[in-house]
Amino acid sequence: MNVFVGCDLGGTNIKAGLVDVDEGKVLLSDSIPTLSRKGPESVLGRMADLILKLVEKSSFSTNEIGGLGISAPGMIDLENNVTLFLPNLYGEWRGVPVGEIMYSHLGLDISMLNDVRAITFGEWAFGAGRGVDSMACFAVGTGVGGGLVVNNQLVLGIDGTAGELGHQTVDMNGPICGCGNHGCIEVYASGPAIAAEAARGVRQGWKTKIAEMIDNDLNKLTPEIVAKAAEMGDEFALEVWKRAGTYLGIGVANILISIGVKKVVIGGGVGKAGSLLLDPIRRVVKERVFLMPVEKVEILNAKLGTKAGIVGMAAWSATKMGIKIGEE
Repeated sequence: MNVFVGCDLGGTNIKAGLVDVDEGKVLLSDSIPTLSRKGPESVLGRMADLILKLVEKSSFSTNEIGGLGISAPGMIDLENNVTLFLPNLYGEWRGVPVGEIMYSHLGLDISMLNDVRAITFGEWAFGAGRGVDSMACFAVGTGVGGGLVVNNQLVLGIDGTAGELGHQTVDMNGPICGCGNHGCIEVYASGPAIAAEAARGVRQGWKTKIAEMIDNDLNKLTPEIVAKAAEMGDEFALEVWKRAGTYLGIGVANILISIGVKKVVIGGGVGKAGSLLLDPIRRVVKERVFLMPVEKVEILNAKLGTKAGIVGMAAWSATKMGIKIGEE
């Protein structure tokens, strides 16, 4: 059994797990609050403690662990394992030598990736993308992240920045996105975008069950509420999901025309809406893609849930040690 540690450094929580990378099975996992305002040294010290406690609870010793993979939400110098810009963490973590610090704590070989590239690799190796040589992943939540696998290789591009699928322009005159561009998929299909579109309808007095479901308190409005209303047959809620899925579908169509992946995996919290999102994506793809065989493309939900990142990082760390992952 090859056991590696996968760890996700998030803006709110740090998640870590011991993973059997032969099977993609999480053997043991736990999480702690990030508390990023205490600074990088403190955060990384607590991350190391979390990992050591997991190892202590297991039947393994530290020298039986093959390596440690760490994901983070932002730009990373992958060659040197240094964070360049993490917008969701206090202080933005500019120039923090994460790899060097964690090696000093644990003595393990370190590998790093952007968080959604880690999810992508996990889903391809052991989740919904298993068994194909090419895949696109959209992680739809507070934002819309992405990643690509082509010819059994995770696509990294320049400095690991390839795969930001949620920041394709789908409306050149659209609203400004947090990334600085206008009309990105993220401004139409993210969780906040879906909630905002539903809130607009409630404020304008559209006929919808949503107002009653939230007691006319827009602070209670979430994508989950909009999904619940849609599942009850609420026409307005169904239109909100159709709109989000349509813009995602345009992005998926672009990927299919340009790269021709065999699977498109939709994950993240918003992705749990299932057919409410997948049906309009599939419809748009059929309407827009003519120069490749769309009937051979599978568009489906992610399988690994909240464990995708730590499974992906453990698997990525294993590949860096020469262990083949995911190919069948």
